[in-house]
Amino acid sequence: MKNYNVAVVGATGAVGQTILGILEERDFPVKNLLPLASSRSKGMTIKFKGEDIEVGEAKPEAFEGIDLAFFSAGTGVSRKLAPEAVKRSVLVVDNSNAFRMEPDVPLVVPEVNPEAIARHKGLIANPNCSTIQMVLALKPIYDESKIKRVVVSTYQAVSGTGVEAIEELKLQSQEIIKGIEPEAKVYPHTIAFNALPHIDVFDETGYTLEEWKMVRETKKIFEDDSIEVTATTVRIPVINSHSESVNIETIDKITPERAREILSKAPGIKVYDDPKNNIYPLARDVSGADEVYVGRIREDFTIPCGLNMWIVGDNLRKGAALNAIQIAEYAAEHDLI
Repeated sequence: MKNYNVAVVGATGAVGQTILGILEERDFPVKNLLPLASSRSKGMTIKFKGEDIEVGEAKPEAFEGIDLAFFSAGTGVSRKLAPEAVKRSVLVVDNSNAFRMEPDVPLVVPEVNPEAIARHKGLIANPNCSTIQMVLALKPIYDESKIKRVVVSTYQAVSGTGVEAIEELKLQSQEIIKGIEPEAKVYPHTIAFNALPHIDVFDETGYTLEEWKMVRETKKIFEDDSIEVTATTVRIPVINSHSESVNIETIDKITPERAREILSKAPGIKVYDDPKNNIYPLARDVSGADEVYVGRIREDFTIPCGLNMWIVGDNLRKGAALNAIQIAEYAAEHDLI
């Protein structure tokens, strides 16, 4: 495998930092690394493989000579700069929502639809963090029997918003314990000791953009518009790792025992399911793990072919950085960069 000149846009943010760490952990074939960020962060240094590397400013000319770029700086930056990188023959793996639903942009979870990577035209989209962990667990079920309907409620950590949200949760928690009324800056309401059924913006239907992401992205990843998906996404006062309650209606009946069997053999999944002994996935335990954990697998007795499960994944790793790097690894292995 050849070595690549790699840029990381948003290198100083939570996802960017995680990308850098995983590139090093997995020994991705980096020839030269170029960390990029806004003009405010230009000149900072980041460590990569023991070396201090200066952060450059993310602008079109920065992509000259780059083979592969990971974008983790937000939708606006991606819309502005990703096409400029592609013009310079860079393969872009984008973590934002900017291009996910574009018909000619593959939306990829490598364990689910790796074949889509070969169809790229210079740009590959990373799905939403909540979608990634859900479809990873749905895939073995879908392969056993097509899925008719999914009802999902998410319980999402503040790290999905960024470093500012993590710090606000810590500060608000301390203030409430001291009897001080906290100020909400990152979210519309206090997040500490609370649950906000509000992630991203609401539209005229009453759903949020985050909820529509899960609906539309699931259909696109499976290339199956017949799957009905409805979602409620909730922000909770957890620092890292998203949790999901997922109800699945299949065409053919799958028993909980069979679901555990097929999930335990699936790549990227760890079945952690023994409720009688208090064994089920927990956000604190899953934080830092590459696998998506699945537990509380049980039958939904209200319909003939129904299952319930509890899915937990590290939203910074598999929900963002790791998934992006796995896309790049597949592209490198198949000479698609």
